[in-house]
Amino acid sequence: MTAKRRPLIAGNWKMNGLQSDGLALAYSVGEYLKAKEDPSFEMLVCPPFTILTATNVVLSDTDVKLGAQNCHTAEKGAHTGDISVAMLAEAGCSYVIVGHSERRTDCGETDEMVCAKAEAANAGGLTAVICIGETEAERDDGKTLDVVKTQIAGSVPGTATAENTVVAYEPVWAIGTGRTPTNDEVQEVHAFIRSELADKLGGDIADGIRLLYGGSMNPGNANDLLALDDVDGGLIGGASLKAADFGAVADCC
Repeated sequence: MTAKRRPLIAGNWKMNGLQSDGLALAYSVGEYLKAKEDPSFEMLVCPPFTILTATNVVLSDTDVKLGAQNCHTAEKGAHTGDISVAMLAEAGCSYVIVGHSERRTDCGETDEMVCAKAEAANAGGLTAVICIGETEAERDDGKTLDVVKTQIAGSVPGTATAENTVVAYEPVWAIGTGRTPTNDEVQEVHAFIRSELADKLGGDIADGIRLLYGGSMNPGNANDLLALDDVDGGLIGGASLKAADFGAVADCC
């Protein structure tokens, strides 16, 4: 991390959280942040769609930001089961995750689709958290940087700025497995991502965009990961479902 980029600790709750448990978790996260005097980091939670509005109410007197886990590219229309950026904004969201590996794999989302969602999010006033990362087979074949290069080229809009875009590197093989790359490997990829963003968007913009590490970040490894020069926070999965663990990760900032 560097002083010029404010760390972002983001929790992706995925398909977890019925209303009672989810709101209790949100309340605990809010109380944690309220107890911090002028925190040097920002916190974000991304619950399921069903409790976004209620979570927004719980967080209303805190500085915890609210985000969603996906969006559609259209403003409205015949898109059964989808949700628009305007609907997310109305529910209180200021962020939305796009291109998570689980959606790329389970739903067949392409770089082109992810880019279109990021553009729609930005057009609707939301910050897009664009996820990229390689599979285990791609890493074993030595293709990590090639995959990341292709995903940045295809998934990040040319209009991306430090204000409307966050990039999250999540090696697919590390998500929810407890395995992580070495610190040197994480820094290598993050530095490469920033270099690719500089080529695409310009050095000043790339230098301001926050790069998150995802893939089994937890209280045990967060301190080392967040100390890396080009890691500006984390996109946390399992550890974000326990307020104590989520707060412990944030404490490492």
